[in-house]
Amino acid sequence: MVRLYQSGIIATGSYVPDTVITNHDLEKIVDTSDEWIVSRTGIRERRIADKDMAASDLATKAAQMALQGSGLTASELDMIIVATVTPDMNFPSTACLVQRNIGAVNASAFDLEAACSGFVYGLIVAAQFIATGACRYIMVIGSECLSKFVNWEDRNTCVLFGDGAGAVILGRVEEGYGILSHILGADGNGADFLTLGAGGSRNPASFETVEKQLHCIHMDGSEVFKFAVRIMASMAEEVVKNAGLRKEEVDYLIPHQANIRIIEAARKRLELPEDRVYVNLDRYGNMSAASIPVALDEAVRQGRIKKDDNIVMVGFGAGLTWAACTIKWAV
Repeated sequence: MVRLYQSGIIATGSYVPDTVITNHDLEKIVDTSDEWIVSRTGIRERRIADKDMAASDLATKAAQMALQGSGLTASELDMIIVATVTPDMNFPSTACLVQRNIGAVNASAFDLEAACSGFVYGLIVAAQFIATGACRYIMVIGSECLSKFVNWEDRNTCVLFGDGAGAVILGRVEEGYGILSHILGADGNGADFLTLGAGGSRNPASFETVEKQLHCIHMDGSEVFKFAVRIMASMAEEVVKNAGLRKEEVDYLIPHQANIRIIEAARKRLELPEDRVYVNLDRYGNMSAASIPVALDEAVRQGRIKKDDNIVMVGFGAGLTWAACTIKWAV
């Protein structure tokens, strides 16, 4: 019988750019207001990468921070997975660029694209390599430069997104710790609700695609919101049940930071008090695949997450995709 190893997060790191764009800044360029944005989303400001900074740069800084806290060297990493919808370029992968930047000479590297669900998708993919013994240490990074793909004249989308990166290192942990349960799902019937339509083989870059702003994010906000409220709440409840836990045994919820009303729906389904849900949406906006790992790293560094805590991470994204996992914190 093949032995399966338990996998868990042994280190975290994150990075967000220095430049802050507030709601009041946006009032000067589009027809919106601070009150309108806060009341509908909970967002007050977001971080924006400089024009010469790309997803691999953000990811590299988050990766270096995770390594600093792990006691490992980059050469000990067996694999790097980067979850992103805003890669530096179509190829090579952002993960290969990070591998070069940090000197992870023994690591395989690839990108994974599941939009805002991407980090948890990457986490579960990595866990399989740890479980079989194929890898000992794997870095999973969520990194996004969404500001490069926002139409700053579209008030319905430009207020939502920000840039950043979060990284974790997965390794073996003792039995009973680490990832206890997970859910991964998708519904391609909702593919048209949230898109970035040009730049691929369907609509290669051309004067026409630029003129039609097809290289910018387009979203059917009402459809995405209805889907997200339903799926976030139901997933959070299901992944706890699958782990064999009761709701009262959940110590912390780390949700995808897209909309405060969606987060509230998940919190209420788990019957958690507000102080057991980590929210940084007001400071960073929606950072897609970077959202959950940045929030996780902040919660860890603030001492909110401790060994033996049961953590639920849950997200949803374009595709449509969804992902959730329950982790018993091992460090």
